[in-house]
Amino acid sequence: MPLVTLIAGPTASGNSRLALETAARTGAVIINADSQQLYADLTVLSARPSVAEEARAEHRLYGVADAADGWSVGRWCRAVMPVLAESMEAGRPALLVGGTGLYFTALTQGLADIPDIPVEVRDTAGGAFDAAGEADFRRRLAEVDAAAEARIEAGDRQRLTRAWAVAQHTGRSLSDWTADTTALLAPGSWTGLVMEPDRGVLYAACDARVARMVETGALEEVRTLIARGLAPSLPAMKAVGVREFAAHLEGETTLEAAIEATRQATRNYVKRQLTWFRNQTADWARA
Repeated sequence: MPLVTLIAGPTASGNSRLALETAARTGAVIINADSQQLYADLTVLSARPSVAEEARAEHRLYGVADAADGWSVGRWCRAVMPVLAESMEAGRPALLVGGTGLYFTALTQGLADIPDIPVEVRDTAGGAFDAAGEADFRRRLAEVDAAAEARIEAGDRQRLTRAWAVAQHTGRSLSDWTADTTALLAPGSWTGLVMEPDRGVLYAACDARVARMVETGALEEVRTLIARGLAPSLPAMKAVGVREFAAHLEGETTLEAAIEATRQATRNYVKRQLTWFRNQTADWARA
């Protein structure tokens, strides 16, 4: 039986709760696979496990990065593989838990060494999509990356424009880049599960989570981040809630409006997560 279990799911889906219950029962180590929970500065906004929860089971790679230090997928991979090796050597089950789809894809399919795509190229791709519409944009994408056009689901603007931008900037299709990758986890060494609650229940849980964040220090957390004068382009500064609550703290909107904006941004993020897991983990078990 595989010792590595990947538990994926969108925000507020219950994946962390399931992992904690499983680890408490089996002695497994819980390893973070969420890009926001990496940051020590996002304890509240990322809904990171509490001190009491971490006391129930060993947690790794939670709160290990500073907001000024932007972690890439590659850096997470370099950090997670030694942790997995430790657990394997000790014969302990490992539970990789989170909502960052790229982390799971890197583990199970490999990470393509694609050059960084300049922001102007990404902006051009987005502008072309908006101007032409999806149907025409798909025809243009098919000319440079037919495989990507065929596999990307309708309405997935982000993945369509990325495939086009990669082809334009590198002269090589995204499909060709990804074909050269090797999975970090060997086939048969892991099992995957996606938490997929009813959409209405999930949105209600997201709304409740935002309310709890405000009650437990979200504004103070954002105020501290603002005071550091960090670049808005850093991953931690793009976390859901930072921009929305910063607008309130800077006097641009009311707290009620900031809460509602954060709730909407959370629901939008959840939609993107659900789309990713539907496209990339179709053969995983669902719960």
